[in-house]
Amino acid sequence: MDIIEAVKTRKSIRGYKSDPVSKEVLEQILELASHAPSAMNTQPWEFTVLTGEVLENVRRSNVDLLNSGVPPGPEHVVTSWPKESVYRQRQVDLAKQLFQLMDIPREDKEKRAKWLEQGFRYFDAPAAIIISTDRCLSESGPLLDIGAAIQTICLTALHFGLGTCIEDQGTMYPEVLRKYTHIPESKRIIAAIAIGYPDWDFPANKVESEREPVKNVTTWLGFD
Repeated sequence: MDIIEAVKTRKSIRGYKSDPVSKEVLEQILELASHAPSAMNTQPWEFTVLTGEVLENVRRSNVDLLNSGVPPGPEHVVTSWPKESVYRQRQVDLAKQLFQLMDIPREDKEKRAKWLEQGFRYFDAPAAIIISTDRCLSESGPLLDIGAAIQTICLTALHFGLGTCIEDQGTMYPEVLRKYTHIPESKRIIAAIAIGYPDWDFPANKVESEREPVKNVTTWLGFD
């Protein structure tokens, strides 16, 4: 796929086919992701790839803790948006579109709770990639570099017909990941990527998110 087409067409996939993704394909994706730029070539990312029984164990344990009311304890900076900001409004607009497509009324607490579980289940993707970094690095220092690697994974996945969803929820209970993946305490768990073959009949995959016009967020100086 052409890189420009990939950038324009990539979207978050929240419904997947059950078809497995081969280790060979995932290896190729991560090999390409390792070419992402990083400050002074520090390459502060580490990947843990889950599928099969290990992934099912993580899914189940995440949902059990969520439904038991155990507070999440993420090891990364959690995104938040001021209530009266355009950033919060964009998040609300996306949520409204998702809930409409998934037929989840605002007042239906049961459906909303079930949908929340999906994020902690990596949207039932056949594989998930956990990204971590070394605790010897500052909390925010590696994030730009890791973001570049994540973007590279998501764009490269399209070449193989795969979809992705970058998500926080899969890392909200780091103790679960450590139990089943043996990621050491010396590593800080940053993000998760659900990855698999998209189920294009799944309603949430029909979301079309808006983009702010470039003219509204760009200042040009010194041009004729």
